[in-house]
Amino acid sequence: MKNYLNFETDIKEFEKELEKLKDPFNNEEGLSQVDTKKISKTQKELDEKLEEIYSNLDPWQTTMVARHEDRPKSKFFIDNLFEDFISLAGDRFYGEDKSVITGFAKFNNQSVLVIGQEKGDNLETRIERNFGMMRPEGYRKTIRLMELADKFNIPIISFIDTPGAYPGVGAEERGQAEAIAKSIECCMKLKVPTIAVIIGEGGSGGAIALASSNKVIMLQNAIYSVISPEGCATILWRDPKKNVRCSYCNEIIR
Repeated sequence: MKNYLNFETDIKEFEKELEKLKDPFNNEEGLSQVDTKKISKTQKELDEKLEEIYSNLDPWQTTMVARHEDRPKSKFFIDNLFEDFISLAGDRFYGEDKSVITGFAKFNNQSVLVIGQEKGDNLETRIERNFGMMRPEGYRKTIRLMELADKFNIPIISFIDTPGAYPGVGAEERGQAEAIAKSIECCMKLKVPTIAVIIGEGGSGGAIALASSNKVIMLQNAIYSVISPEGCATILWRDPKKNVRCSYCNEIIR
């Protein structure tokens, strides 16, 4: 079932109407037929409504779109853009961090290292992936593989999609800040070409740790900010519920 945001009510109605029109048995006469002219008209109205809404998004609506649970995640891009992907795991110090997918693959017959922060696409996988919030072992894993790619002159492509690094006690005990700093340092030292793609949400140091690249690009309606709106609201007003106000602050800063 498709999930709609609170400003997509009109889109939802148009799409429901379109589905009914495309069903040959869903008409008053019970005849097996479709009204192609009405389908075309409704489709045109839907396209116009989509363009109208998405060309006038405010900062908080853009944030909601960037975080949309149906938005394609890193795994989707890895599965559809690359060939012969070989997943590699573990930081060789503590363990595996499933919030980041890493491995070598082929892109246009060129060997590349692929790094993708992964939020998951349902409740089970979101919990398993820690909602895309990397722990220290995740950054140390990517450092290990980036250094390996640099050694063998293999370009690096990173997909960024995280609200930020995991702020839990265990992560702090295992050196979260140090791991992020080392990851940024590693990115800056690389001699191979690097590209970072913000596919959804690029939040704070959790994103910068992997997005310190030769080229950083963003998909439409993605966000990249120094802090999440909730984190900003917590610092400024001691109230994370004022996130909408902070999303406008981030828009001004950007």
